Amino acid sequence: MFITYLRRELAGRRKQTAIVASGMALAIALVIIVNSVSSGVALAQASVLQSVYGVGTDITVSQTATAPAEGETPTGGPQRFDFGEGDGTTTDGTTSVSQSRLAADRGTTTFDATALDTVTGVANVSAAAATLSLSNTTFNGALPGTAGTDTGAAGGAPTGDGAGRTGGPDGAGGSAFSVDSFSVLGLDAADDAVGPLSAVTLTDGRTLTSTDAGTNVAVLDSSYGATAGLAVGGTVSIAGTDFDIVGLVTAATADAATAANVYVPLDVAQTLSGLTGQISDIYVQAASSTDIAQIQTGIETALPDSTVKTQADLASSVSGSLSSAGDLVKNLGLWLSLLVLGAAFLIAILFTISGVTRRTREFGTLKAIGWSNGKIVRQVAGESLVQGLIGGAAGIAVGLVGILVINLVAPTLSADAVVTEAVGRGGPGGGGFGQAAAEAATTDIALTAPVTLTVILVAVALSVLGGLLAGAIGGWRASRLRPAEALRSIA
Repeated sequence: MFITYLRRELAGRRKQTAIVASGMALAIALVIIVNSVSSGVALAQASVLQSVYGVGTDITVSQTATAPAEGETPTGGPQRFDFGEGDGTTTDGTTSVSQSRLAADRGTTTFDATALDTVTGVANVSAAAATLSLSNTTFNGALPGTAGTDTGAAGGAPTGDGAGRTGGPDGAGGSAFSVDSFSVLGLDAADDAVGPLSAVTLTDGRTLTSTDAGTNVAVLDSSYGATAGLAVGGTVSIAGTDFDIVGLVTAATADAATAANVYVPLDVAQTLSGLTGQISDIYVQAASSTDIAQIQTGIETALPDSTVKTQADLASSVSGSLSSAGDLVKNLGLWLSLLVLGAAFLIAILFTISGVTRRTREFGTLKAIGWSNGKIVRQVAGESLVQGLIGGAAGIAVGLVGILVINLVAPTLSADAVVTEAVGRGGPGGGGFGQAAAEAATTDIALTAPVTLTVILVAVALSVLGGLLAGAIGGWRASRLRPAEALRSIA
């Protein structure tokens, strides 16, 4: 009897059902679209960060910079090149000098590699990898010799105004020098599941393997290799040592930048830079996304002097239209969804109460023939629940169509992820001598709105909630009617 009466009441009130269901459908469709676009923006941000920080990297750990003690040279500070009297090679009155140095990136603080074991020991850490960020700087100079220079009678110090100086690049006693710098990343190739090297695509040769530990082999960023004229099978000089180039890699996403120009085994990088047992960053992968906050707290407790950042923290470094879209979804989209949803619930409640008021004679008569208050409440709630479910089904359909349109259009968003890279004059960034430059790796990403089961379940729950809420209030209003009111209405 309940189903039959319910069907007849809904059929007799098509206009009210259509209005309530339409309002609910609009609200739920908006909620679905906003949540899907929000998920798409989050995936796009993660894609940009993966090109810099590594696939599966949930947390990065670095050392908080501290002021050096008095007389102590800061790590990664300005580099100094000293040449002795006998250094260099003199030819035709020109002395050529060259020196390479491998040091920590300027502004980078290194710390003990045992911190990796500490991080690995934190609960729910699935994988962790340590790296050492370095900059290889090479000084090349051409200086004039002393031929033709006036000297004292005993061959002592030069005298006169130096008008007789010859040699040098211009043949008239001039000099010239250049500074070339490129970034070097030392890493343990055995930890290939997380970290910067896991975020790149191999384009030629092979990548580093665990058997490369202690050997002078290198993998180059393909763009840097093309610029420097280096290829697989050749060699690259790092700190005056030749490394065999075994592979070329490129960023996993178009127009993004890799984390370094050259990748080498971690132990070799530590030895050549004089930073034995030191690292600059640790990349951490959590066993589950729900464990990230707990892992972050655990690492901060175990390593109080460290800086621990999650993907959410790093996402703040992503700028461009992608960031603008994220802010729009989080602010305007969220509040608009809540306002429309609240309006839909209010419409459903008001229409249900209005319908109950118009049905005074009906409910009064039903109570007069023995219907209990609970049965009347269930009847009104059942009608409102069905209206909510109809609106929910329509909302899901409209929302899925909206998502399909977004995915077909696939609007392109640009994103800039700032990457700190040590560069030098003539190097990749064209920066100054020994300078650490911040480069923005620009990426164009097609925005997609993924559909998840969670979003659909939320939509169904909202439609049920709206129907039950309207039905409960309307049913309570109907249950307060007295049979005498119906009798007076009939009379």
